[in-house]
Amino acid sequence: MIRSSAFANKSYAILGLARSGMATLDALHASGARILAWDAREDLREAAKDKAIIADPLEADLSDYDAVIVSPGVPLNAHPIRDKASDDGVPIIGDIELFAQARRSLPPHRVIGITGTNGKSTTTALIHHIIQSAALPTHMGGNIGLPILSQVPLAAGGIYVLELSSYQIDLTYGLDCDVAMLLNISPDHLDRYDSFDAYAAAKVRLFDMMGSDHVAILGGDDEKTKLALELIRSEGRVQNIVDSSTVLLEGQADWPSLQGPHNLKNAIAAVVAAEALGLQEHQWRPALESFKGLPHRMERMVEAEGVLFVNDSKATNPASTGPALGAYPKIHWIVGGLPKSKDLKECEPYFGNVVQAYTIGDAGPMFGELLAPHMPVDPCEMMLTAVQHAAGNAKPGEVILLSPACASFDQFKDFEARGECFRCAANSVIENDLIGTAVGGNT
Repeated sequence: MIRSSAFANKSYAILGLARSGMATLDALHASGARILAWDAREDLREAAKDKAIIADPLEADLSDYDAVIVSPGVPLNAHPIRDKASDDGVPIIGDIELFAQARRSLPPHRVIGITGTNGKSTTTALIHHIIQSAALPTHMGGNIGLPILSQVPLAAGGIYVLELSSYQIDLTYGLDCDVAMLLNISPDHLDRYDSFDAYAAAKVRLFDMMGSDHVAILGGDDEKTKLALELIRSEGRVQNIVDSSTVLLEGQADWPSLQGPHNLKNAIAAVVAAEALGLQEHQWRPALESFKGLPHRMERMVEAEGVLFVNDSKATNPASTGPALGAYPKIHWIVGGLPKSKDLKECEPYFGNVVQAYTIGDAGPMFGELLAPHMPVDPCEMMLTAVQHAAGNAKPGEVILLSPACASFDQFKDFEARGECFRCAANSVIENDLIGTAVGGNT
């Protein structure tokens, strides 16, 4: 884990003891800090009792504490901890801010920070893979993989690759990224922000923290990202700015896990970042070919009878699903869940690639009405039904794509559970030889 003298003899209150919270507890305890910790789950409080005072920070006097550390999952716009910390004069921070404060005590290193609404996990993992392929020491963390404070510090010359959600950036004030990247901004998580503008501003704060001699990469062709690019350029503080949306890159056909127009943008952003670190084409190009992708993100699961099953369960909004539909020419599209919008505008340019849609979940009836003028629609409601019908209709050379354009919480605990359900259903139809049996209906 990361230990730092920056935390020694200081006092911290931790709210939330899940993965990042427990990693924070361990790192602070090992660094000689005094800790108060709390979680609603009794088993997590029990696990922390030997390293912290177990007490609810809402009921404690925090006035002599150095910070309150909260999980990014805590909704500060609605949780009373915000007012409590303000009344006691204590800042609220997250584990990424603690990492930023610990950097001076670590061996010389560099940090890449990646944010954006869509594609940041794939881009983060791809950058990490490129660096690994170049035989450089690297860790991946933040909103992906292991909590960064739980990882062994890198040797000198190492590179930390951090995926950063807007929630994490909200809790961070001193992270000076050597390379800071914004992929895109589209409406999302608006239950946590007063407006779309406020959500966009949270993303752009990543650049406010970076040094003027470091590299800013902005890759989106959406309105908010373009405005951010113009703003950063007009301020004149950051000298090295790259608009990766203008960069061309050939060879996508050779990268099986990076198909679709969105993954081409992700690959371009990763290459621009790699070159900002000094890597050359002979180092990054083979890594694009060998990259295996991430589960539930345009994941090529299995191919049977010439039909490819692709799991894109992580596509929880139309902006991420649209480019997925652009990845293949003949798609049986499983779509639906808990809707985040009342339209599918970002998907419309790719409707011509869809052979048939199979709607599931709460959004099914609404999406069925939207899609019926453009393609055959099969109202399936449940995942297994959708996969069975799609498999029955699919022909060799076609793709069965789960890309829901919705949150998962109507039928599943998270997008991972939804993707695993799709995987089990796909295995079932293959084992029972149901591909091409034409069991699905149309509306």
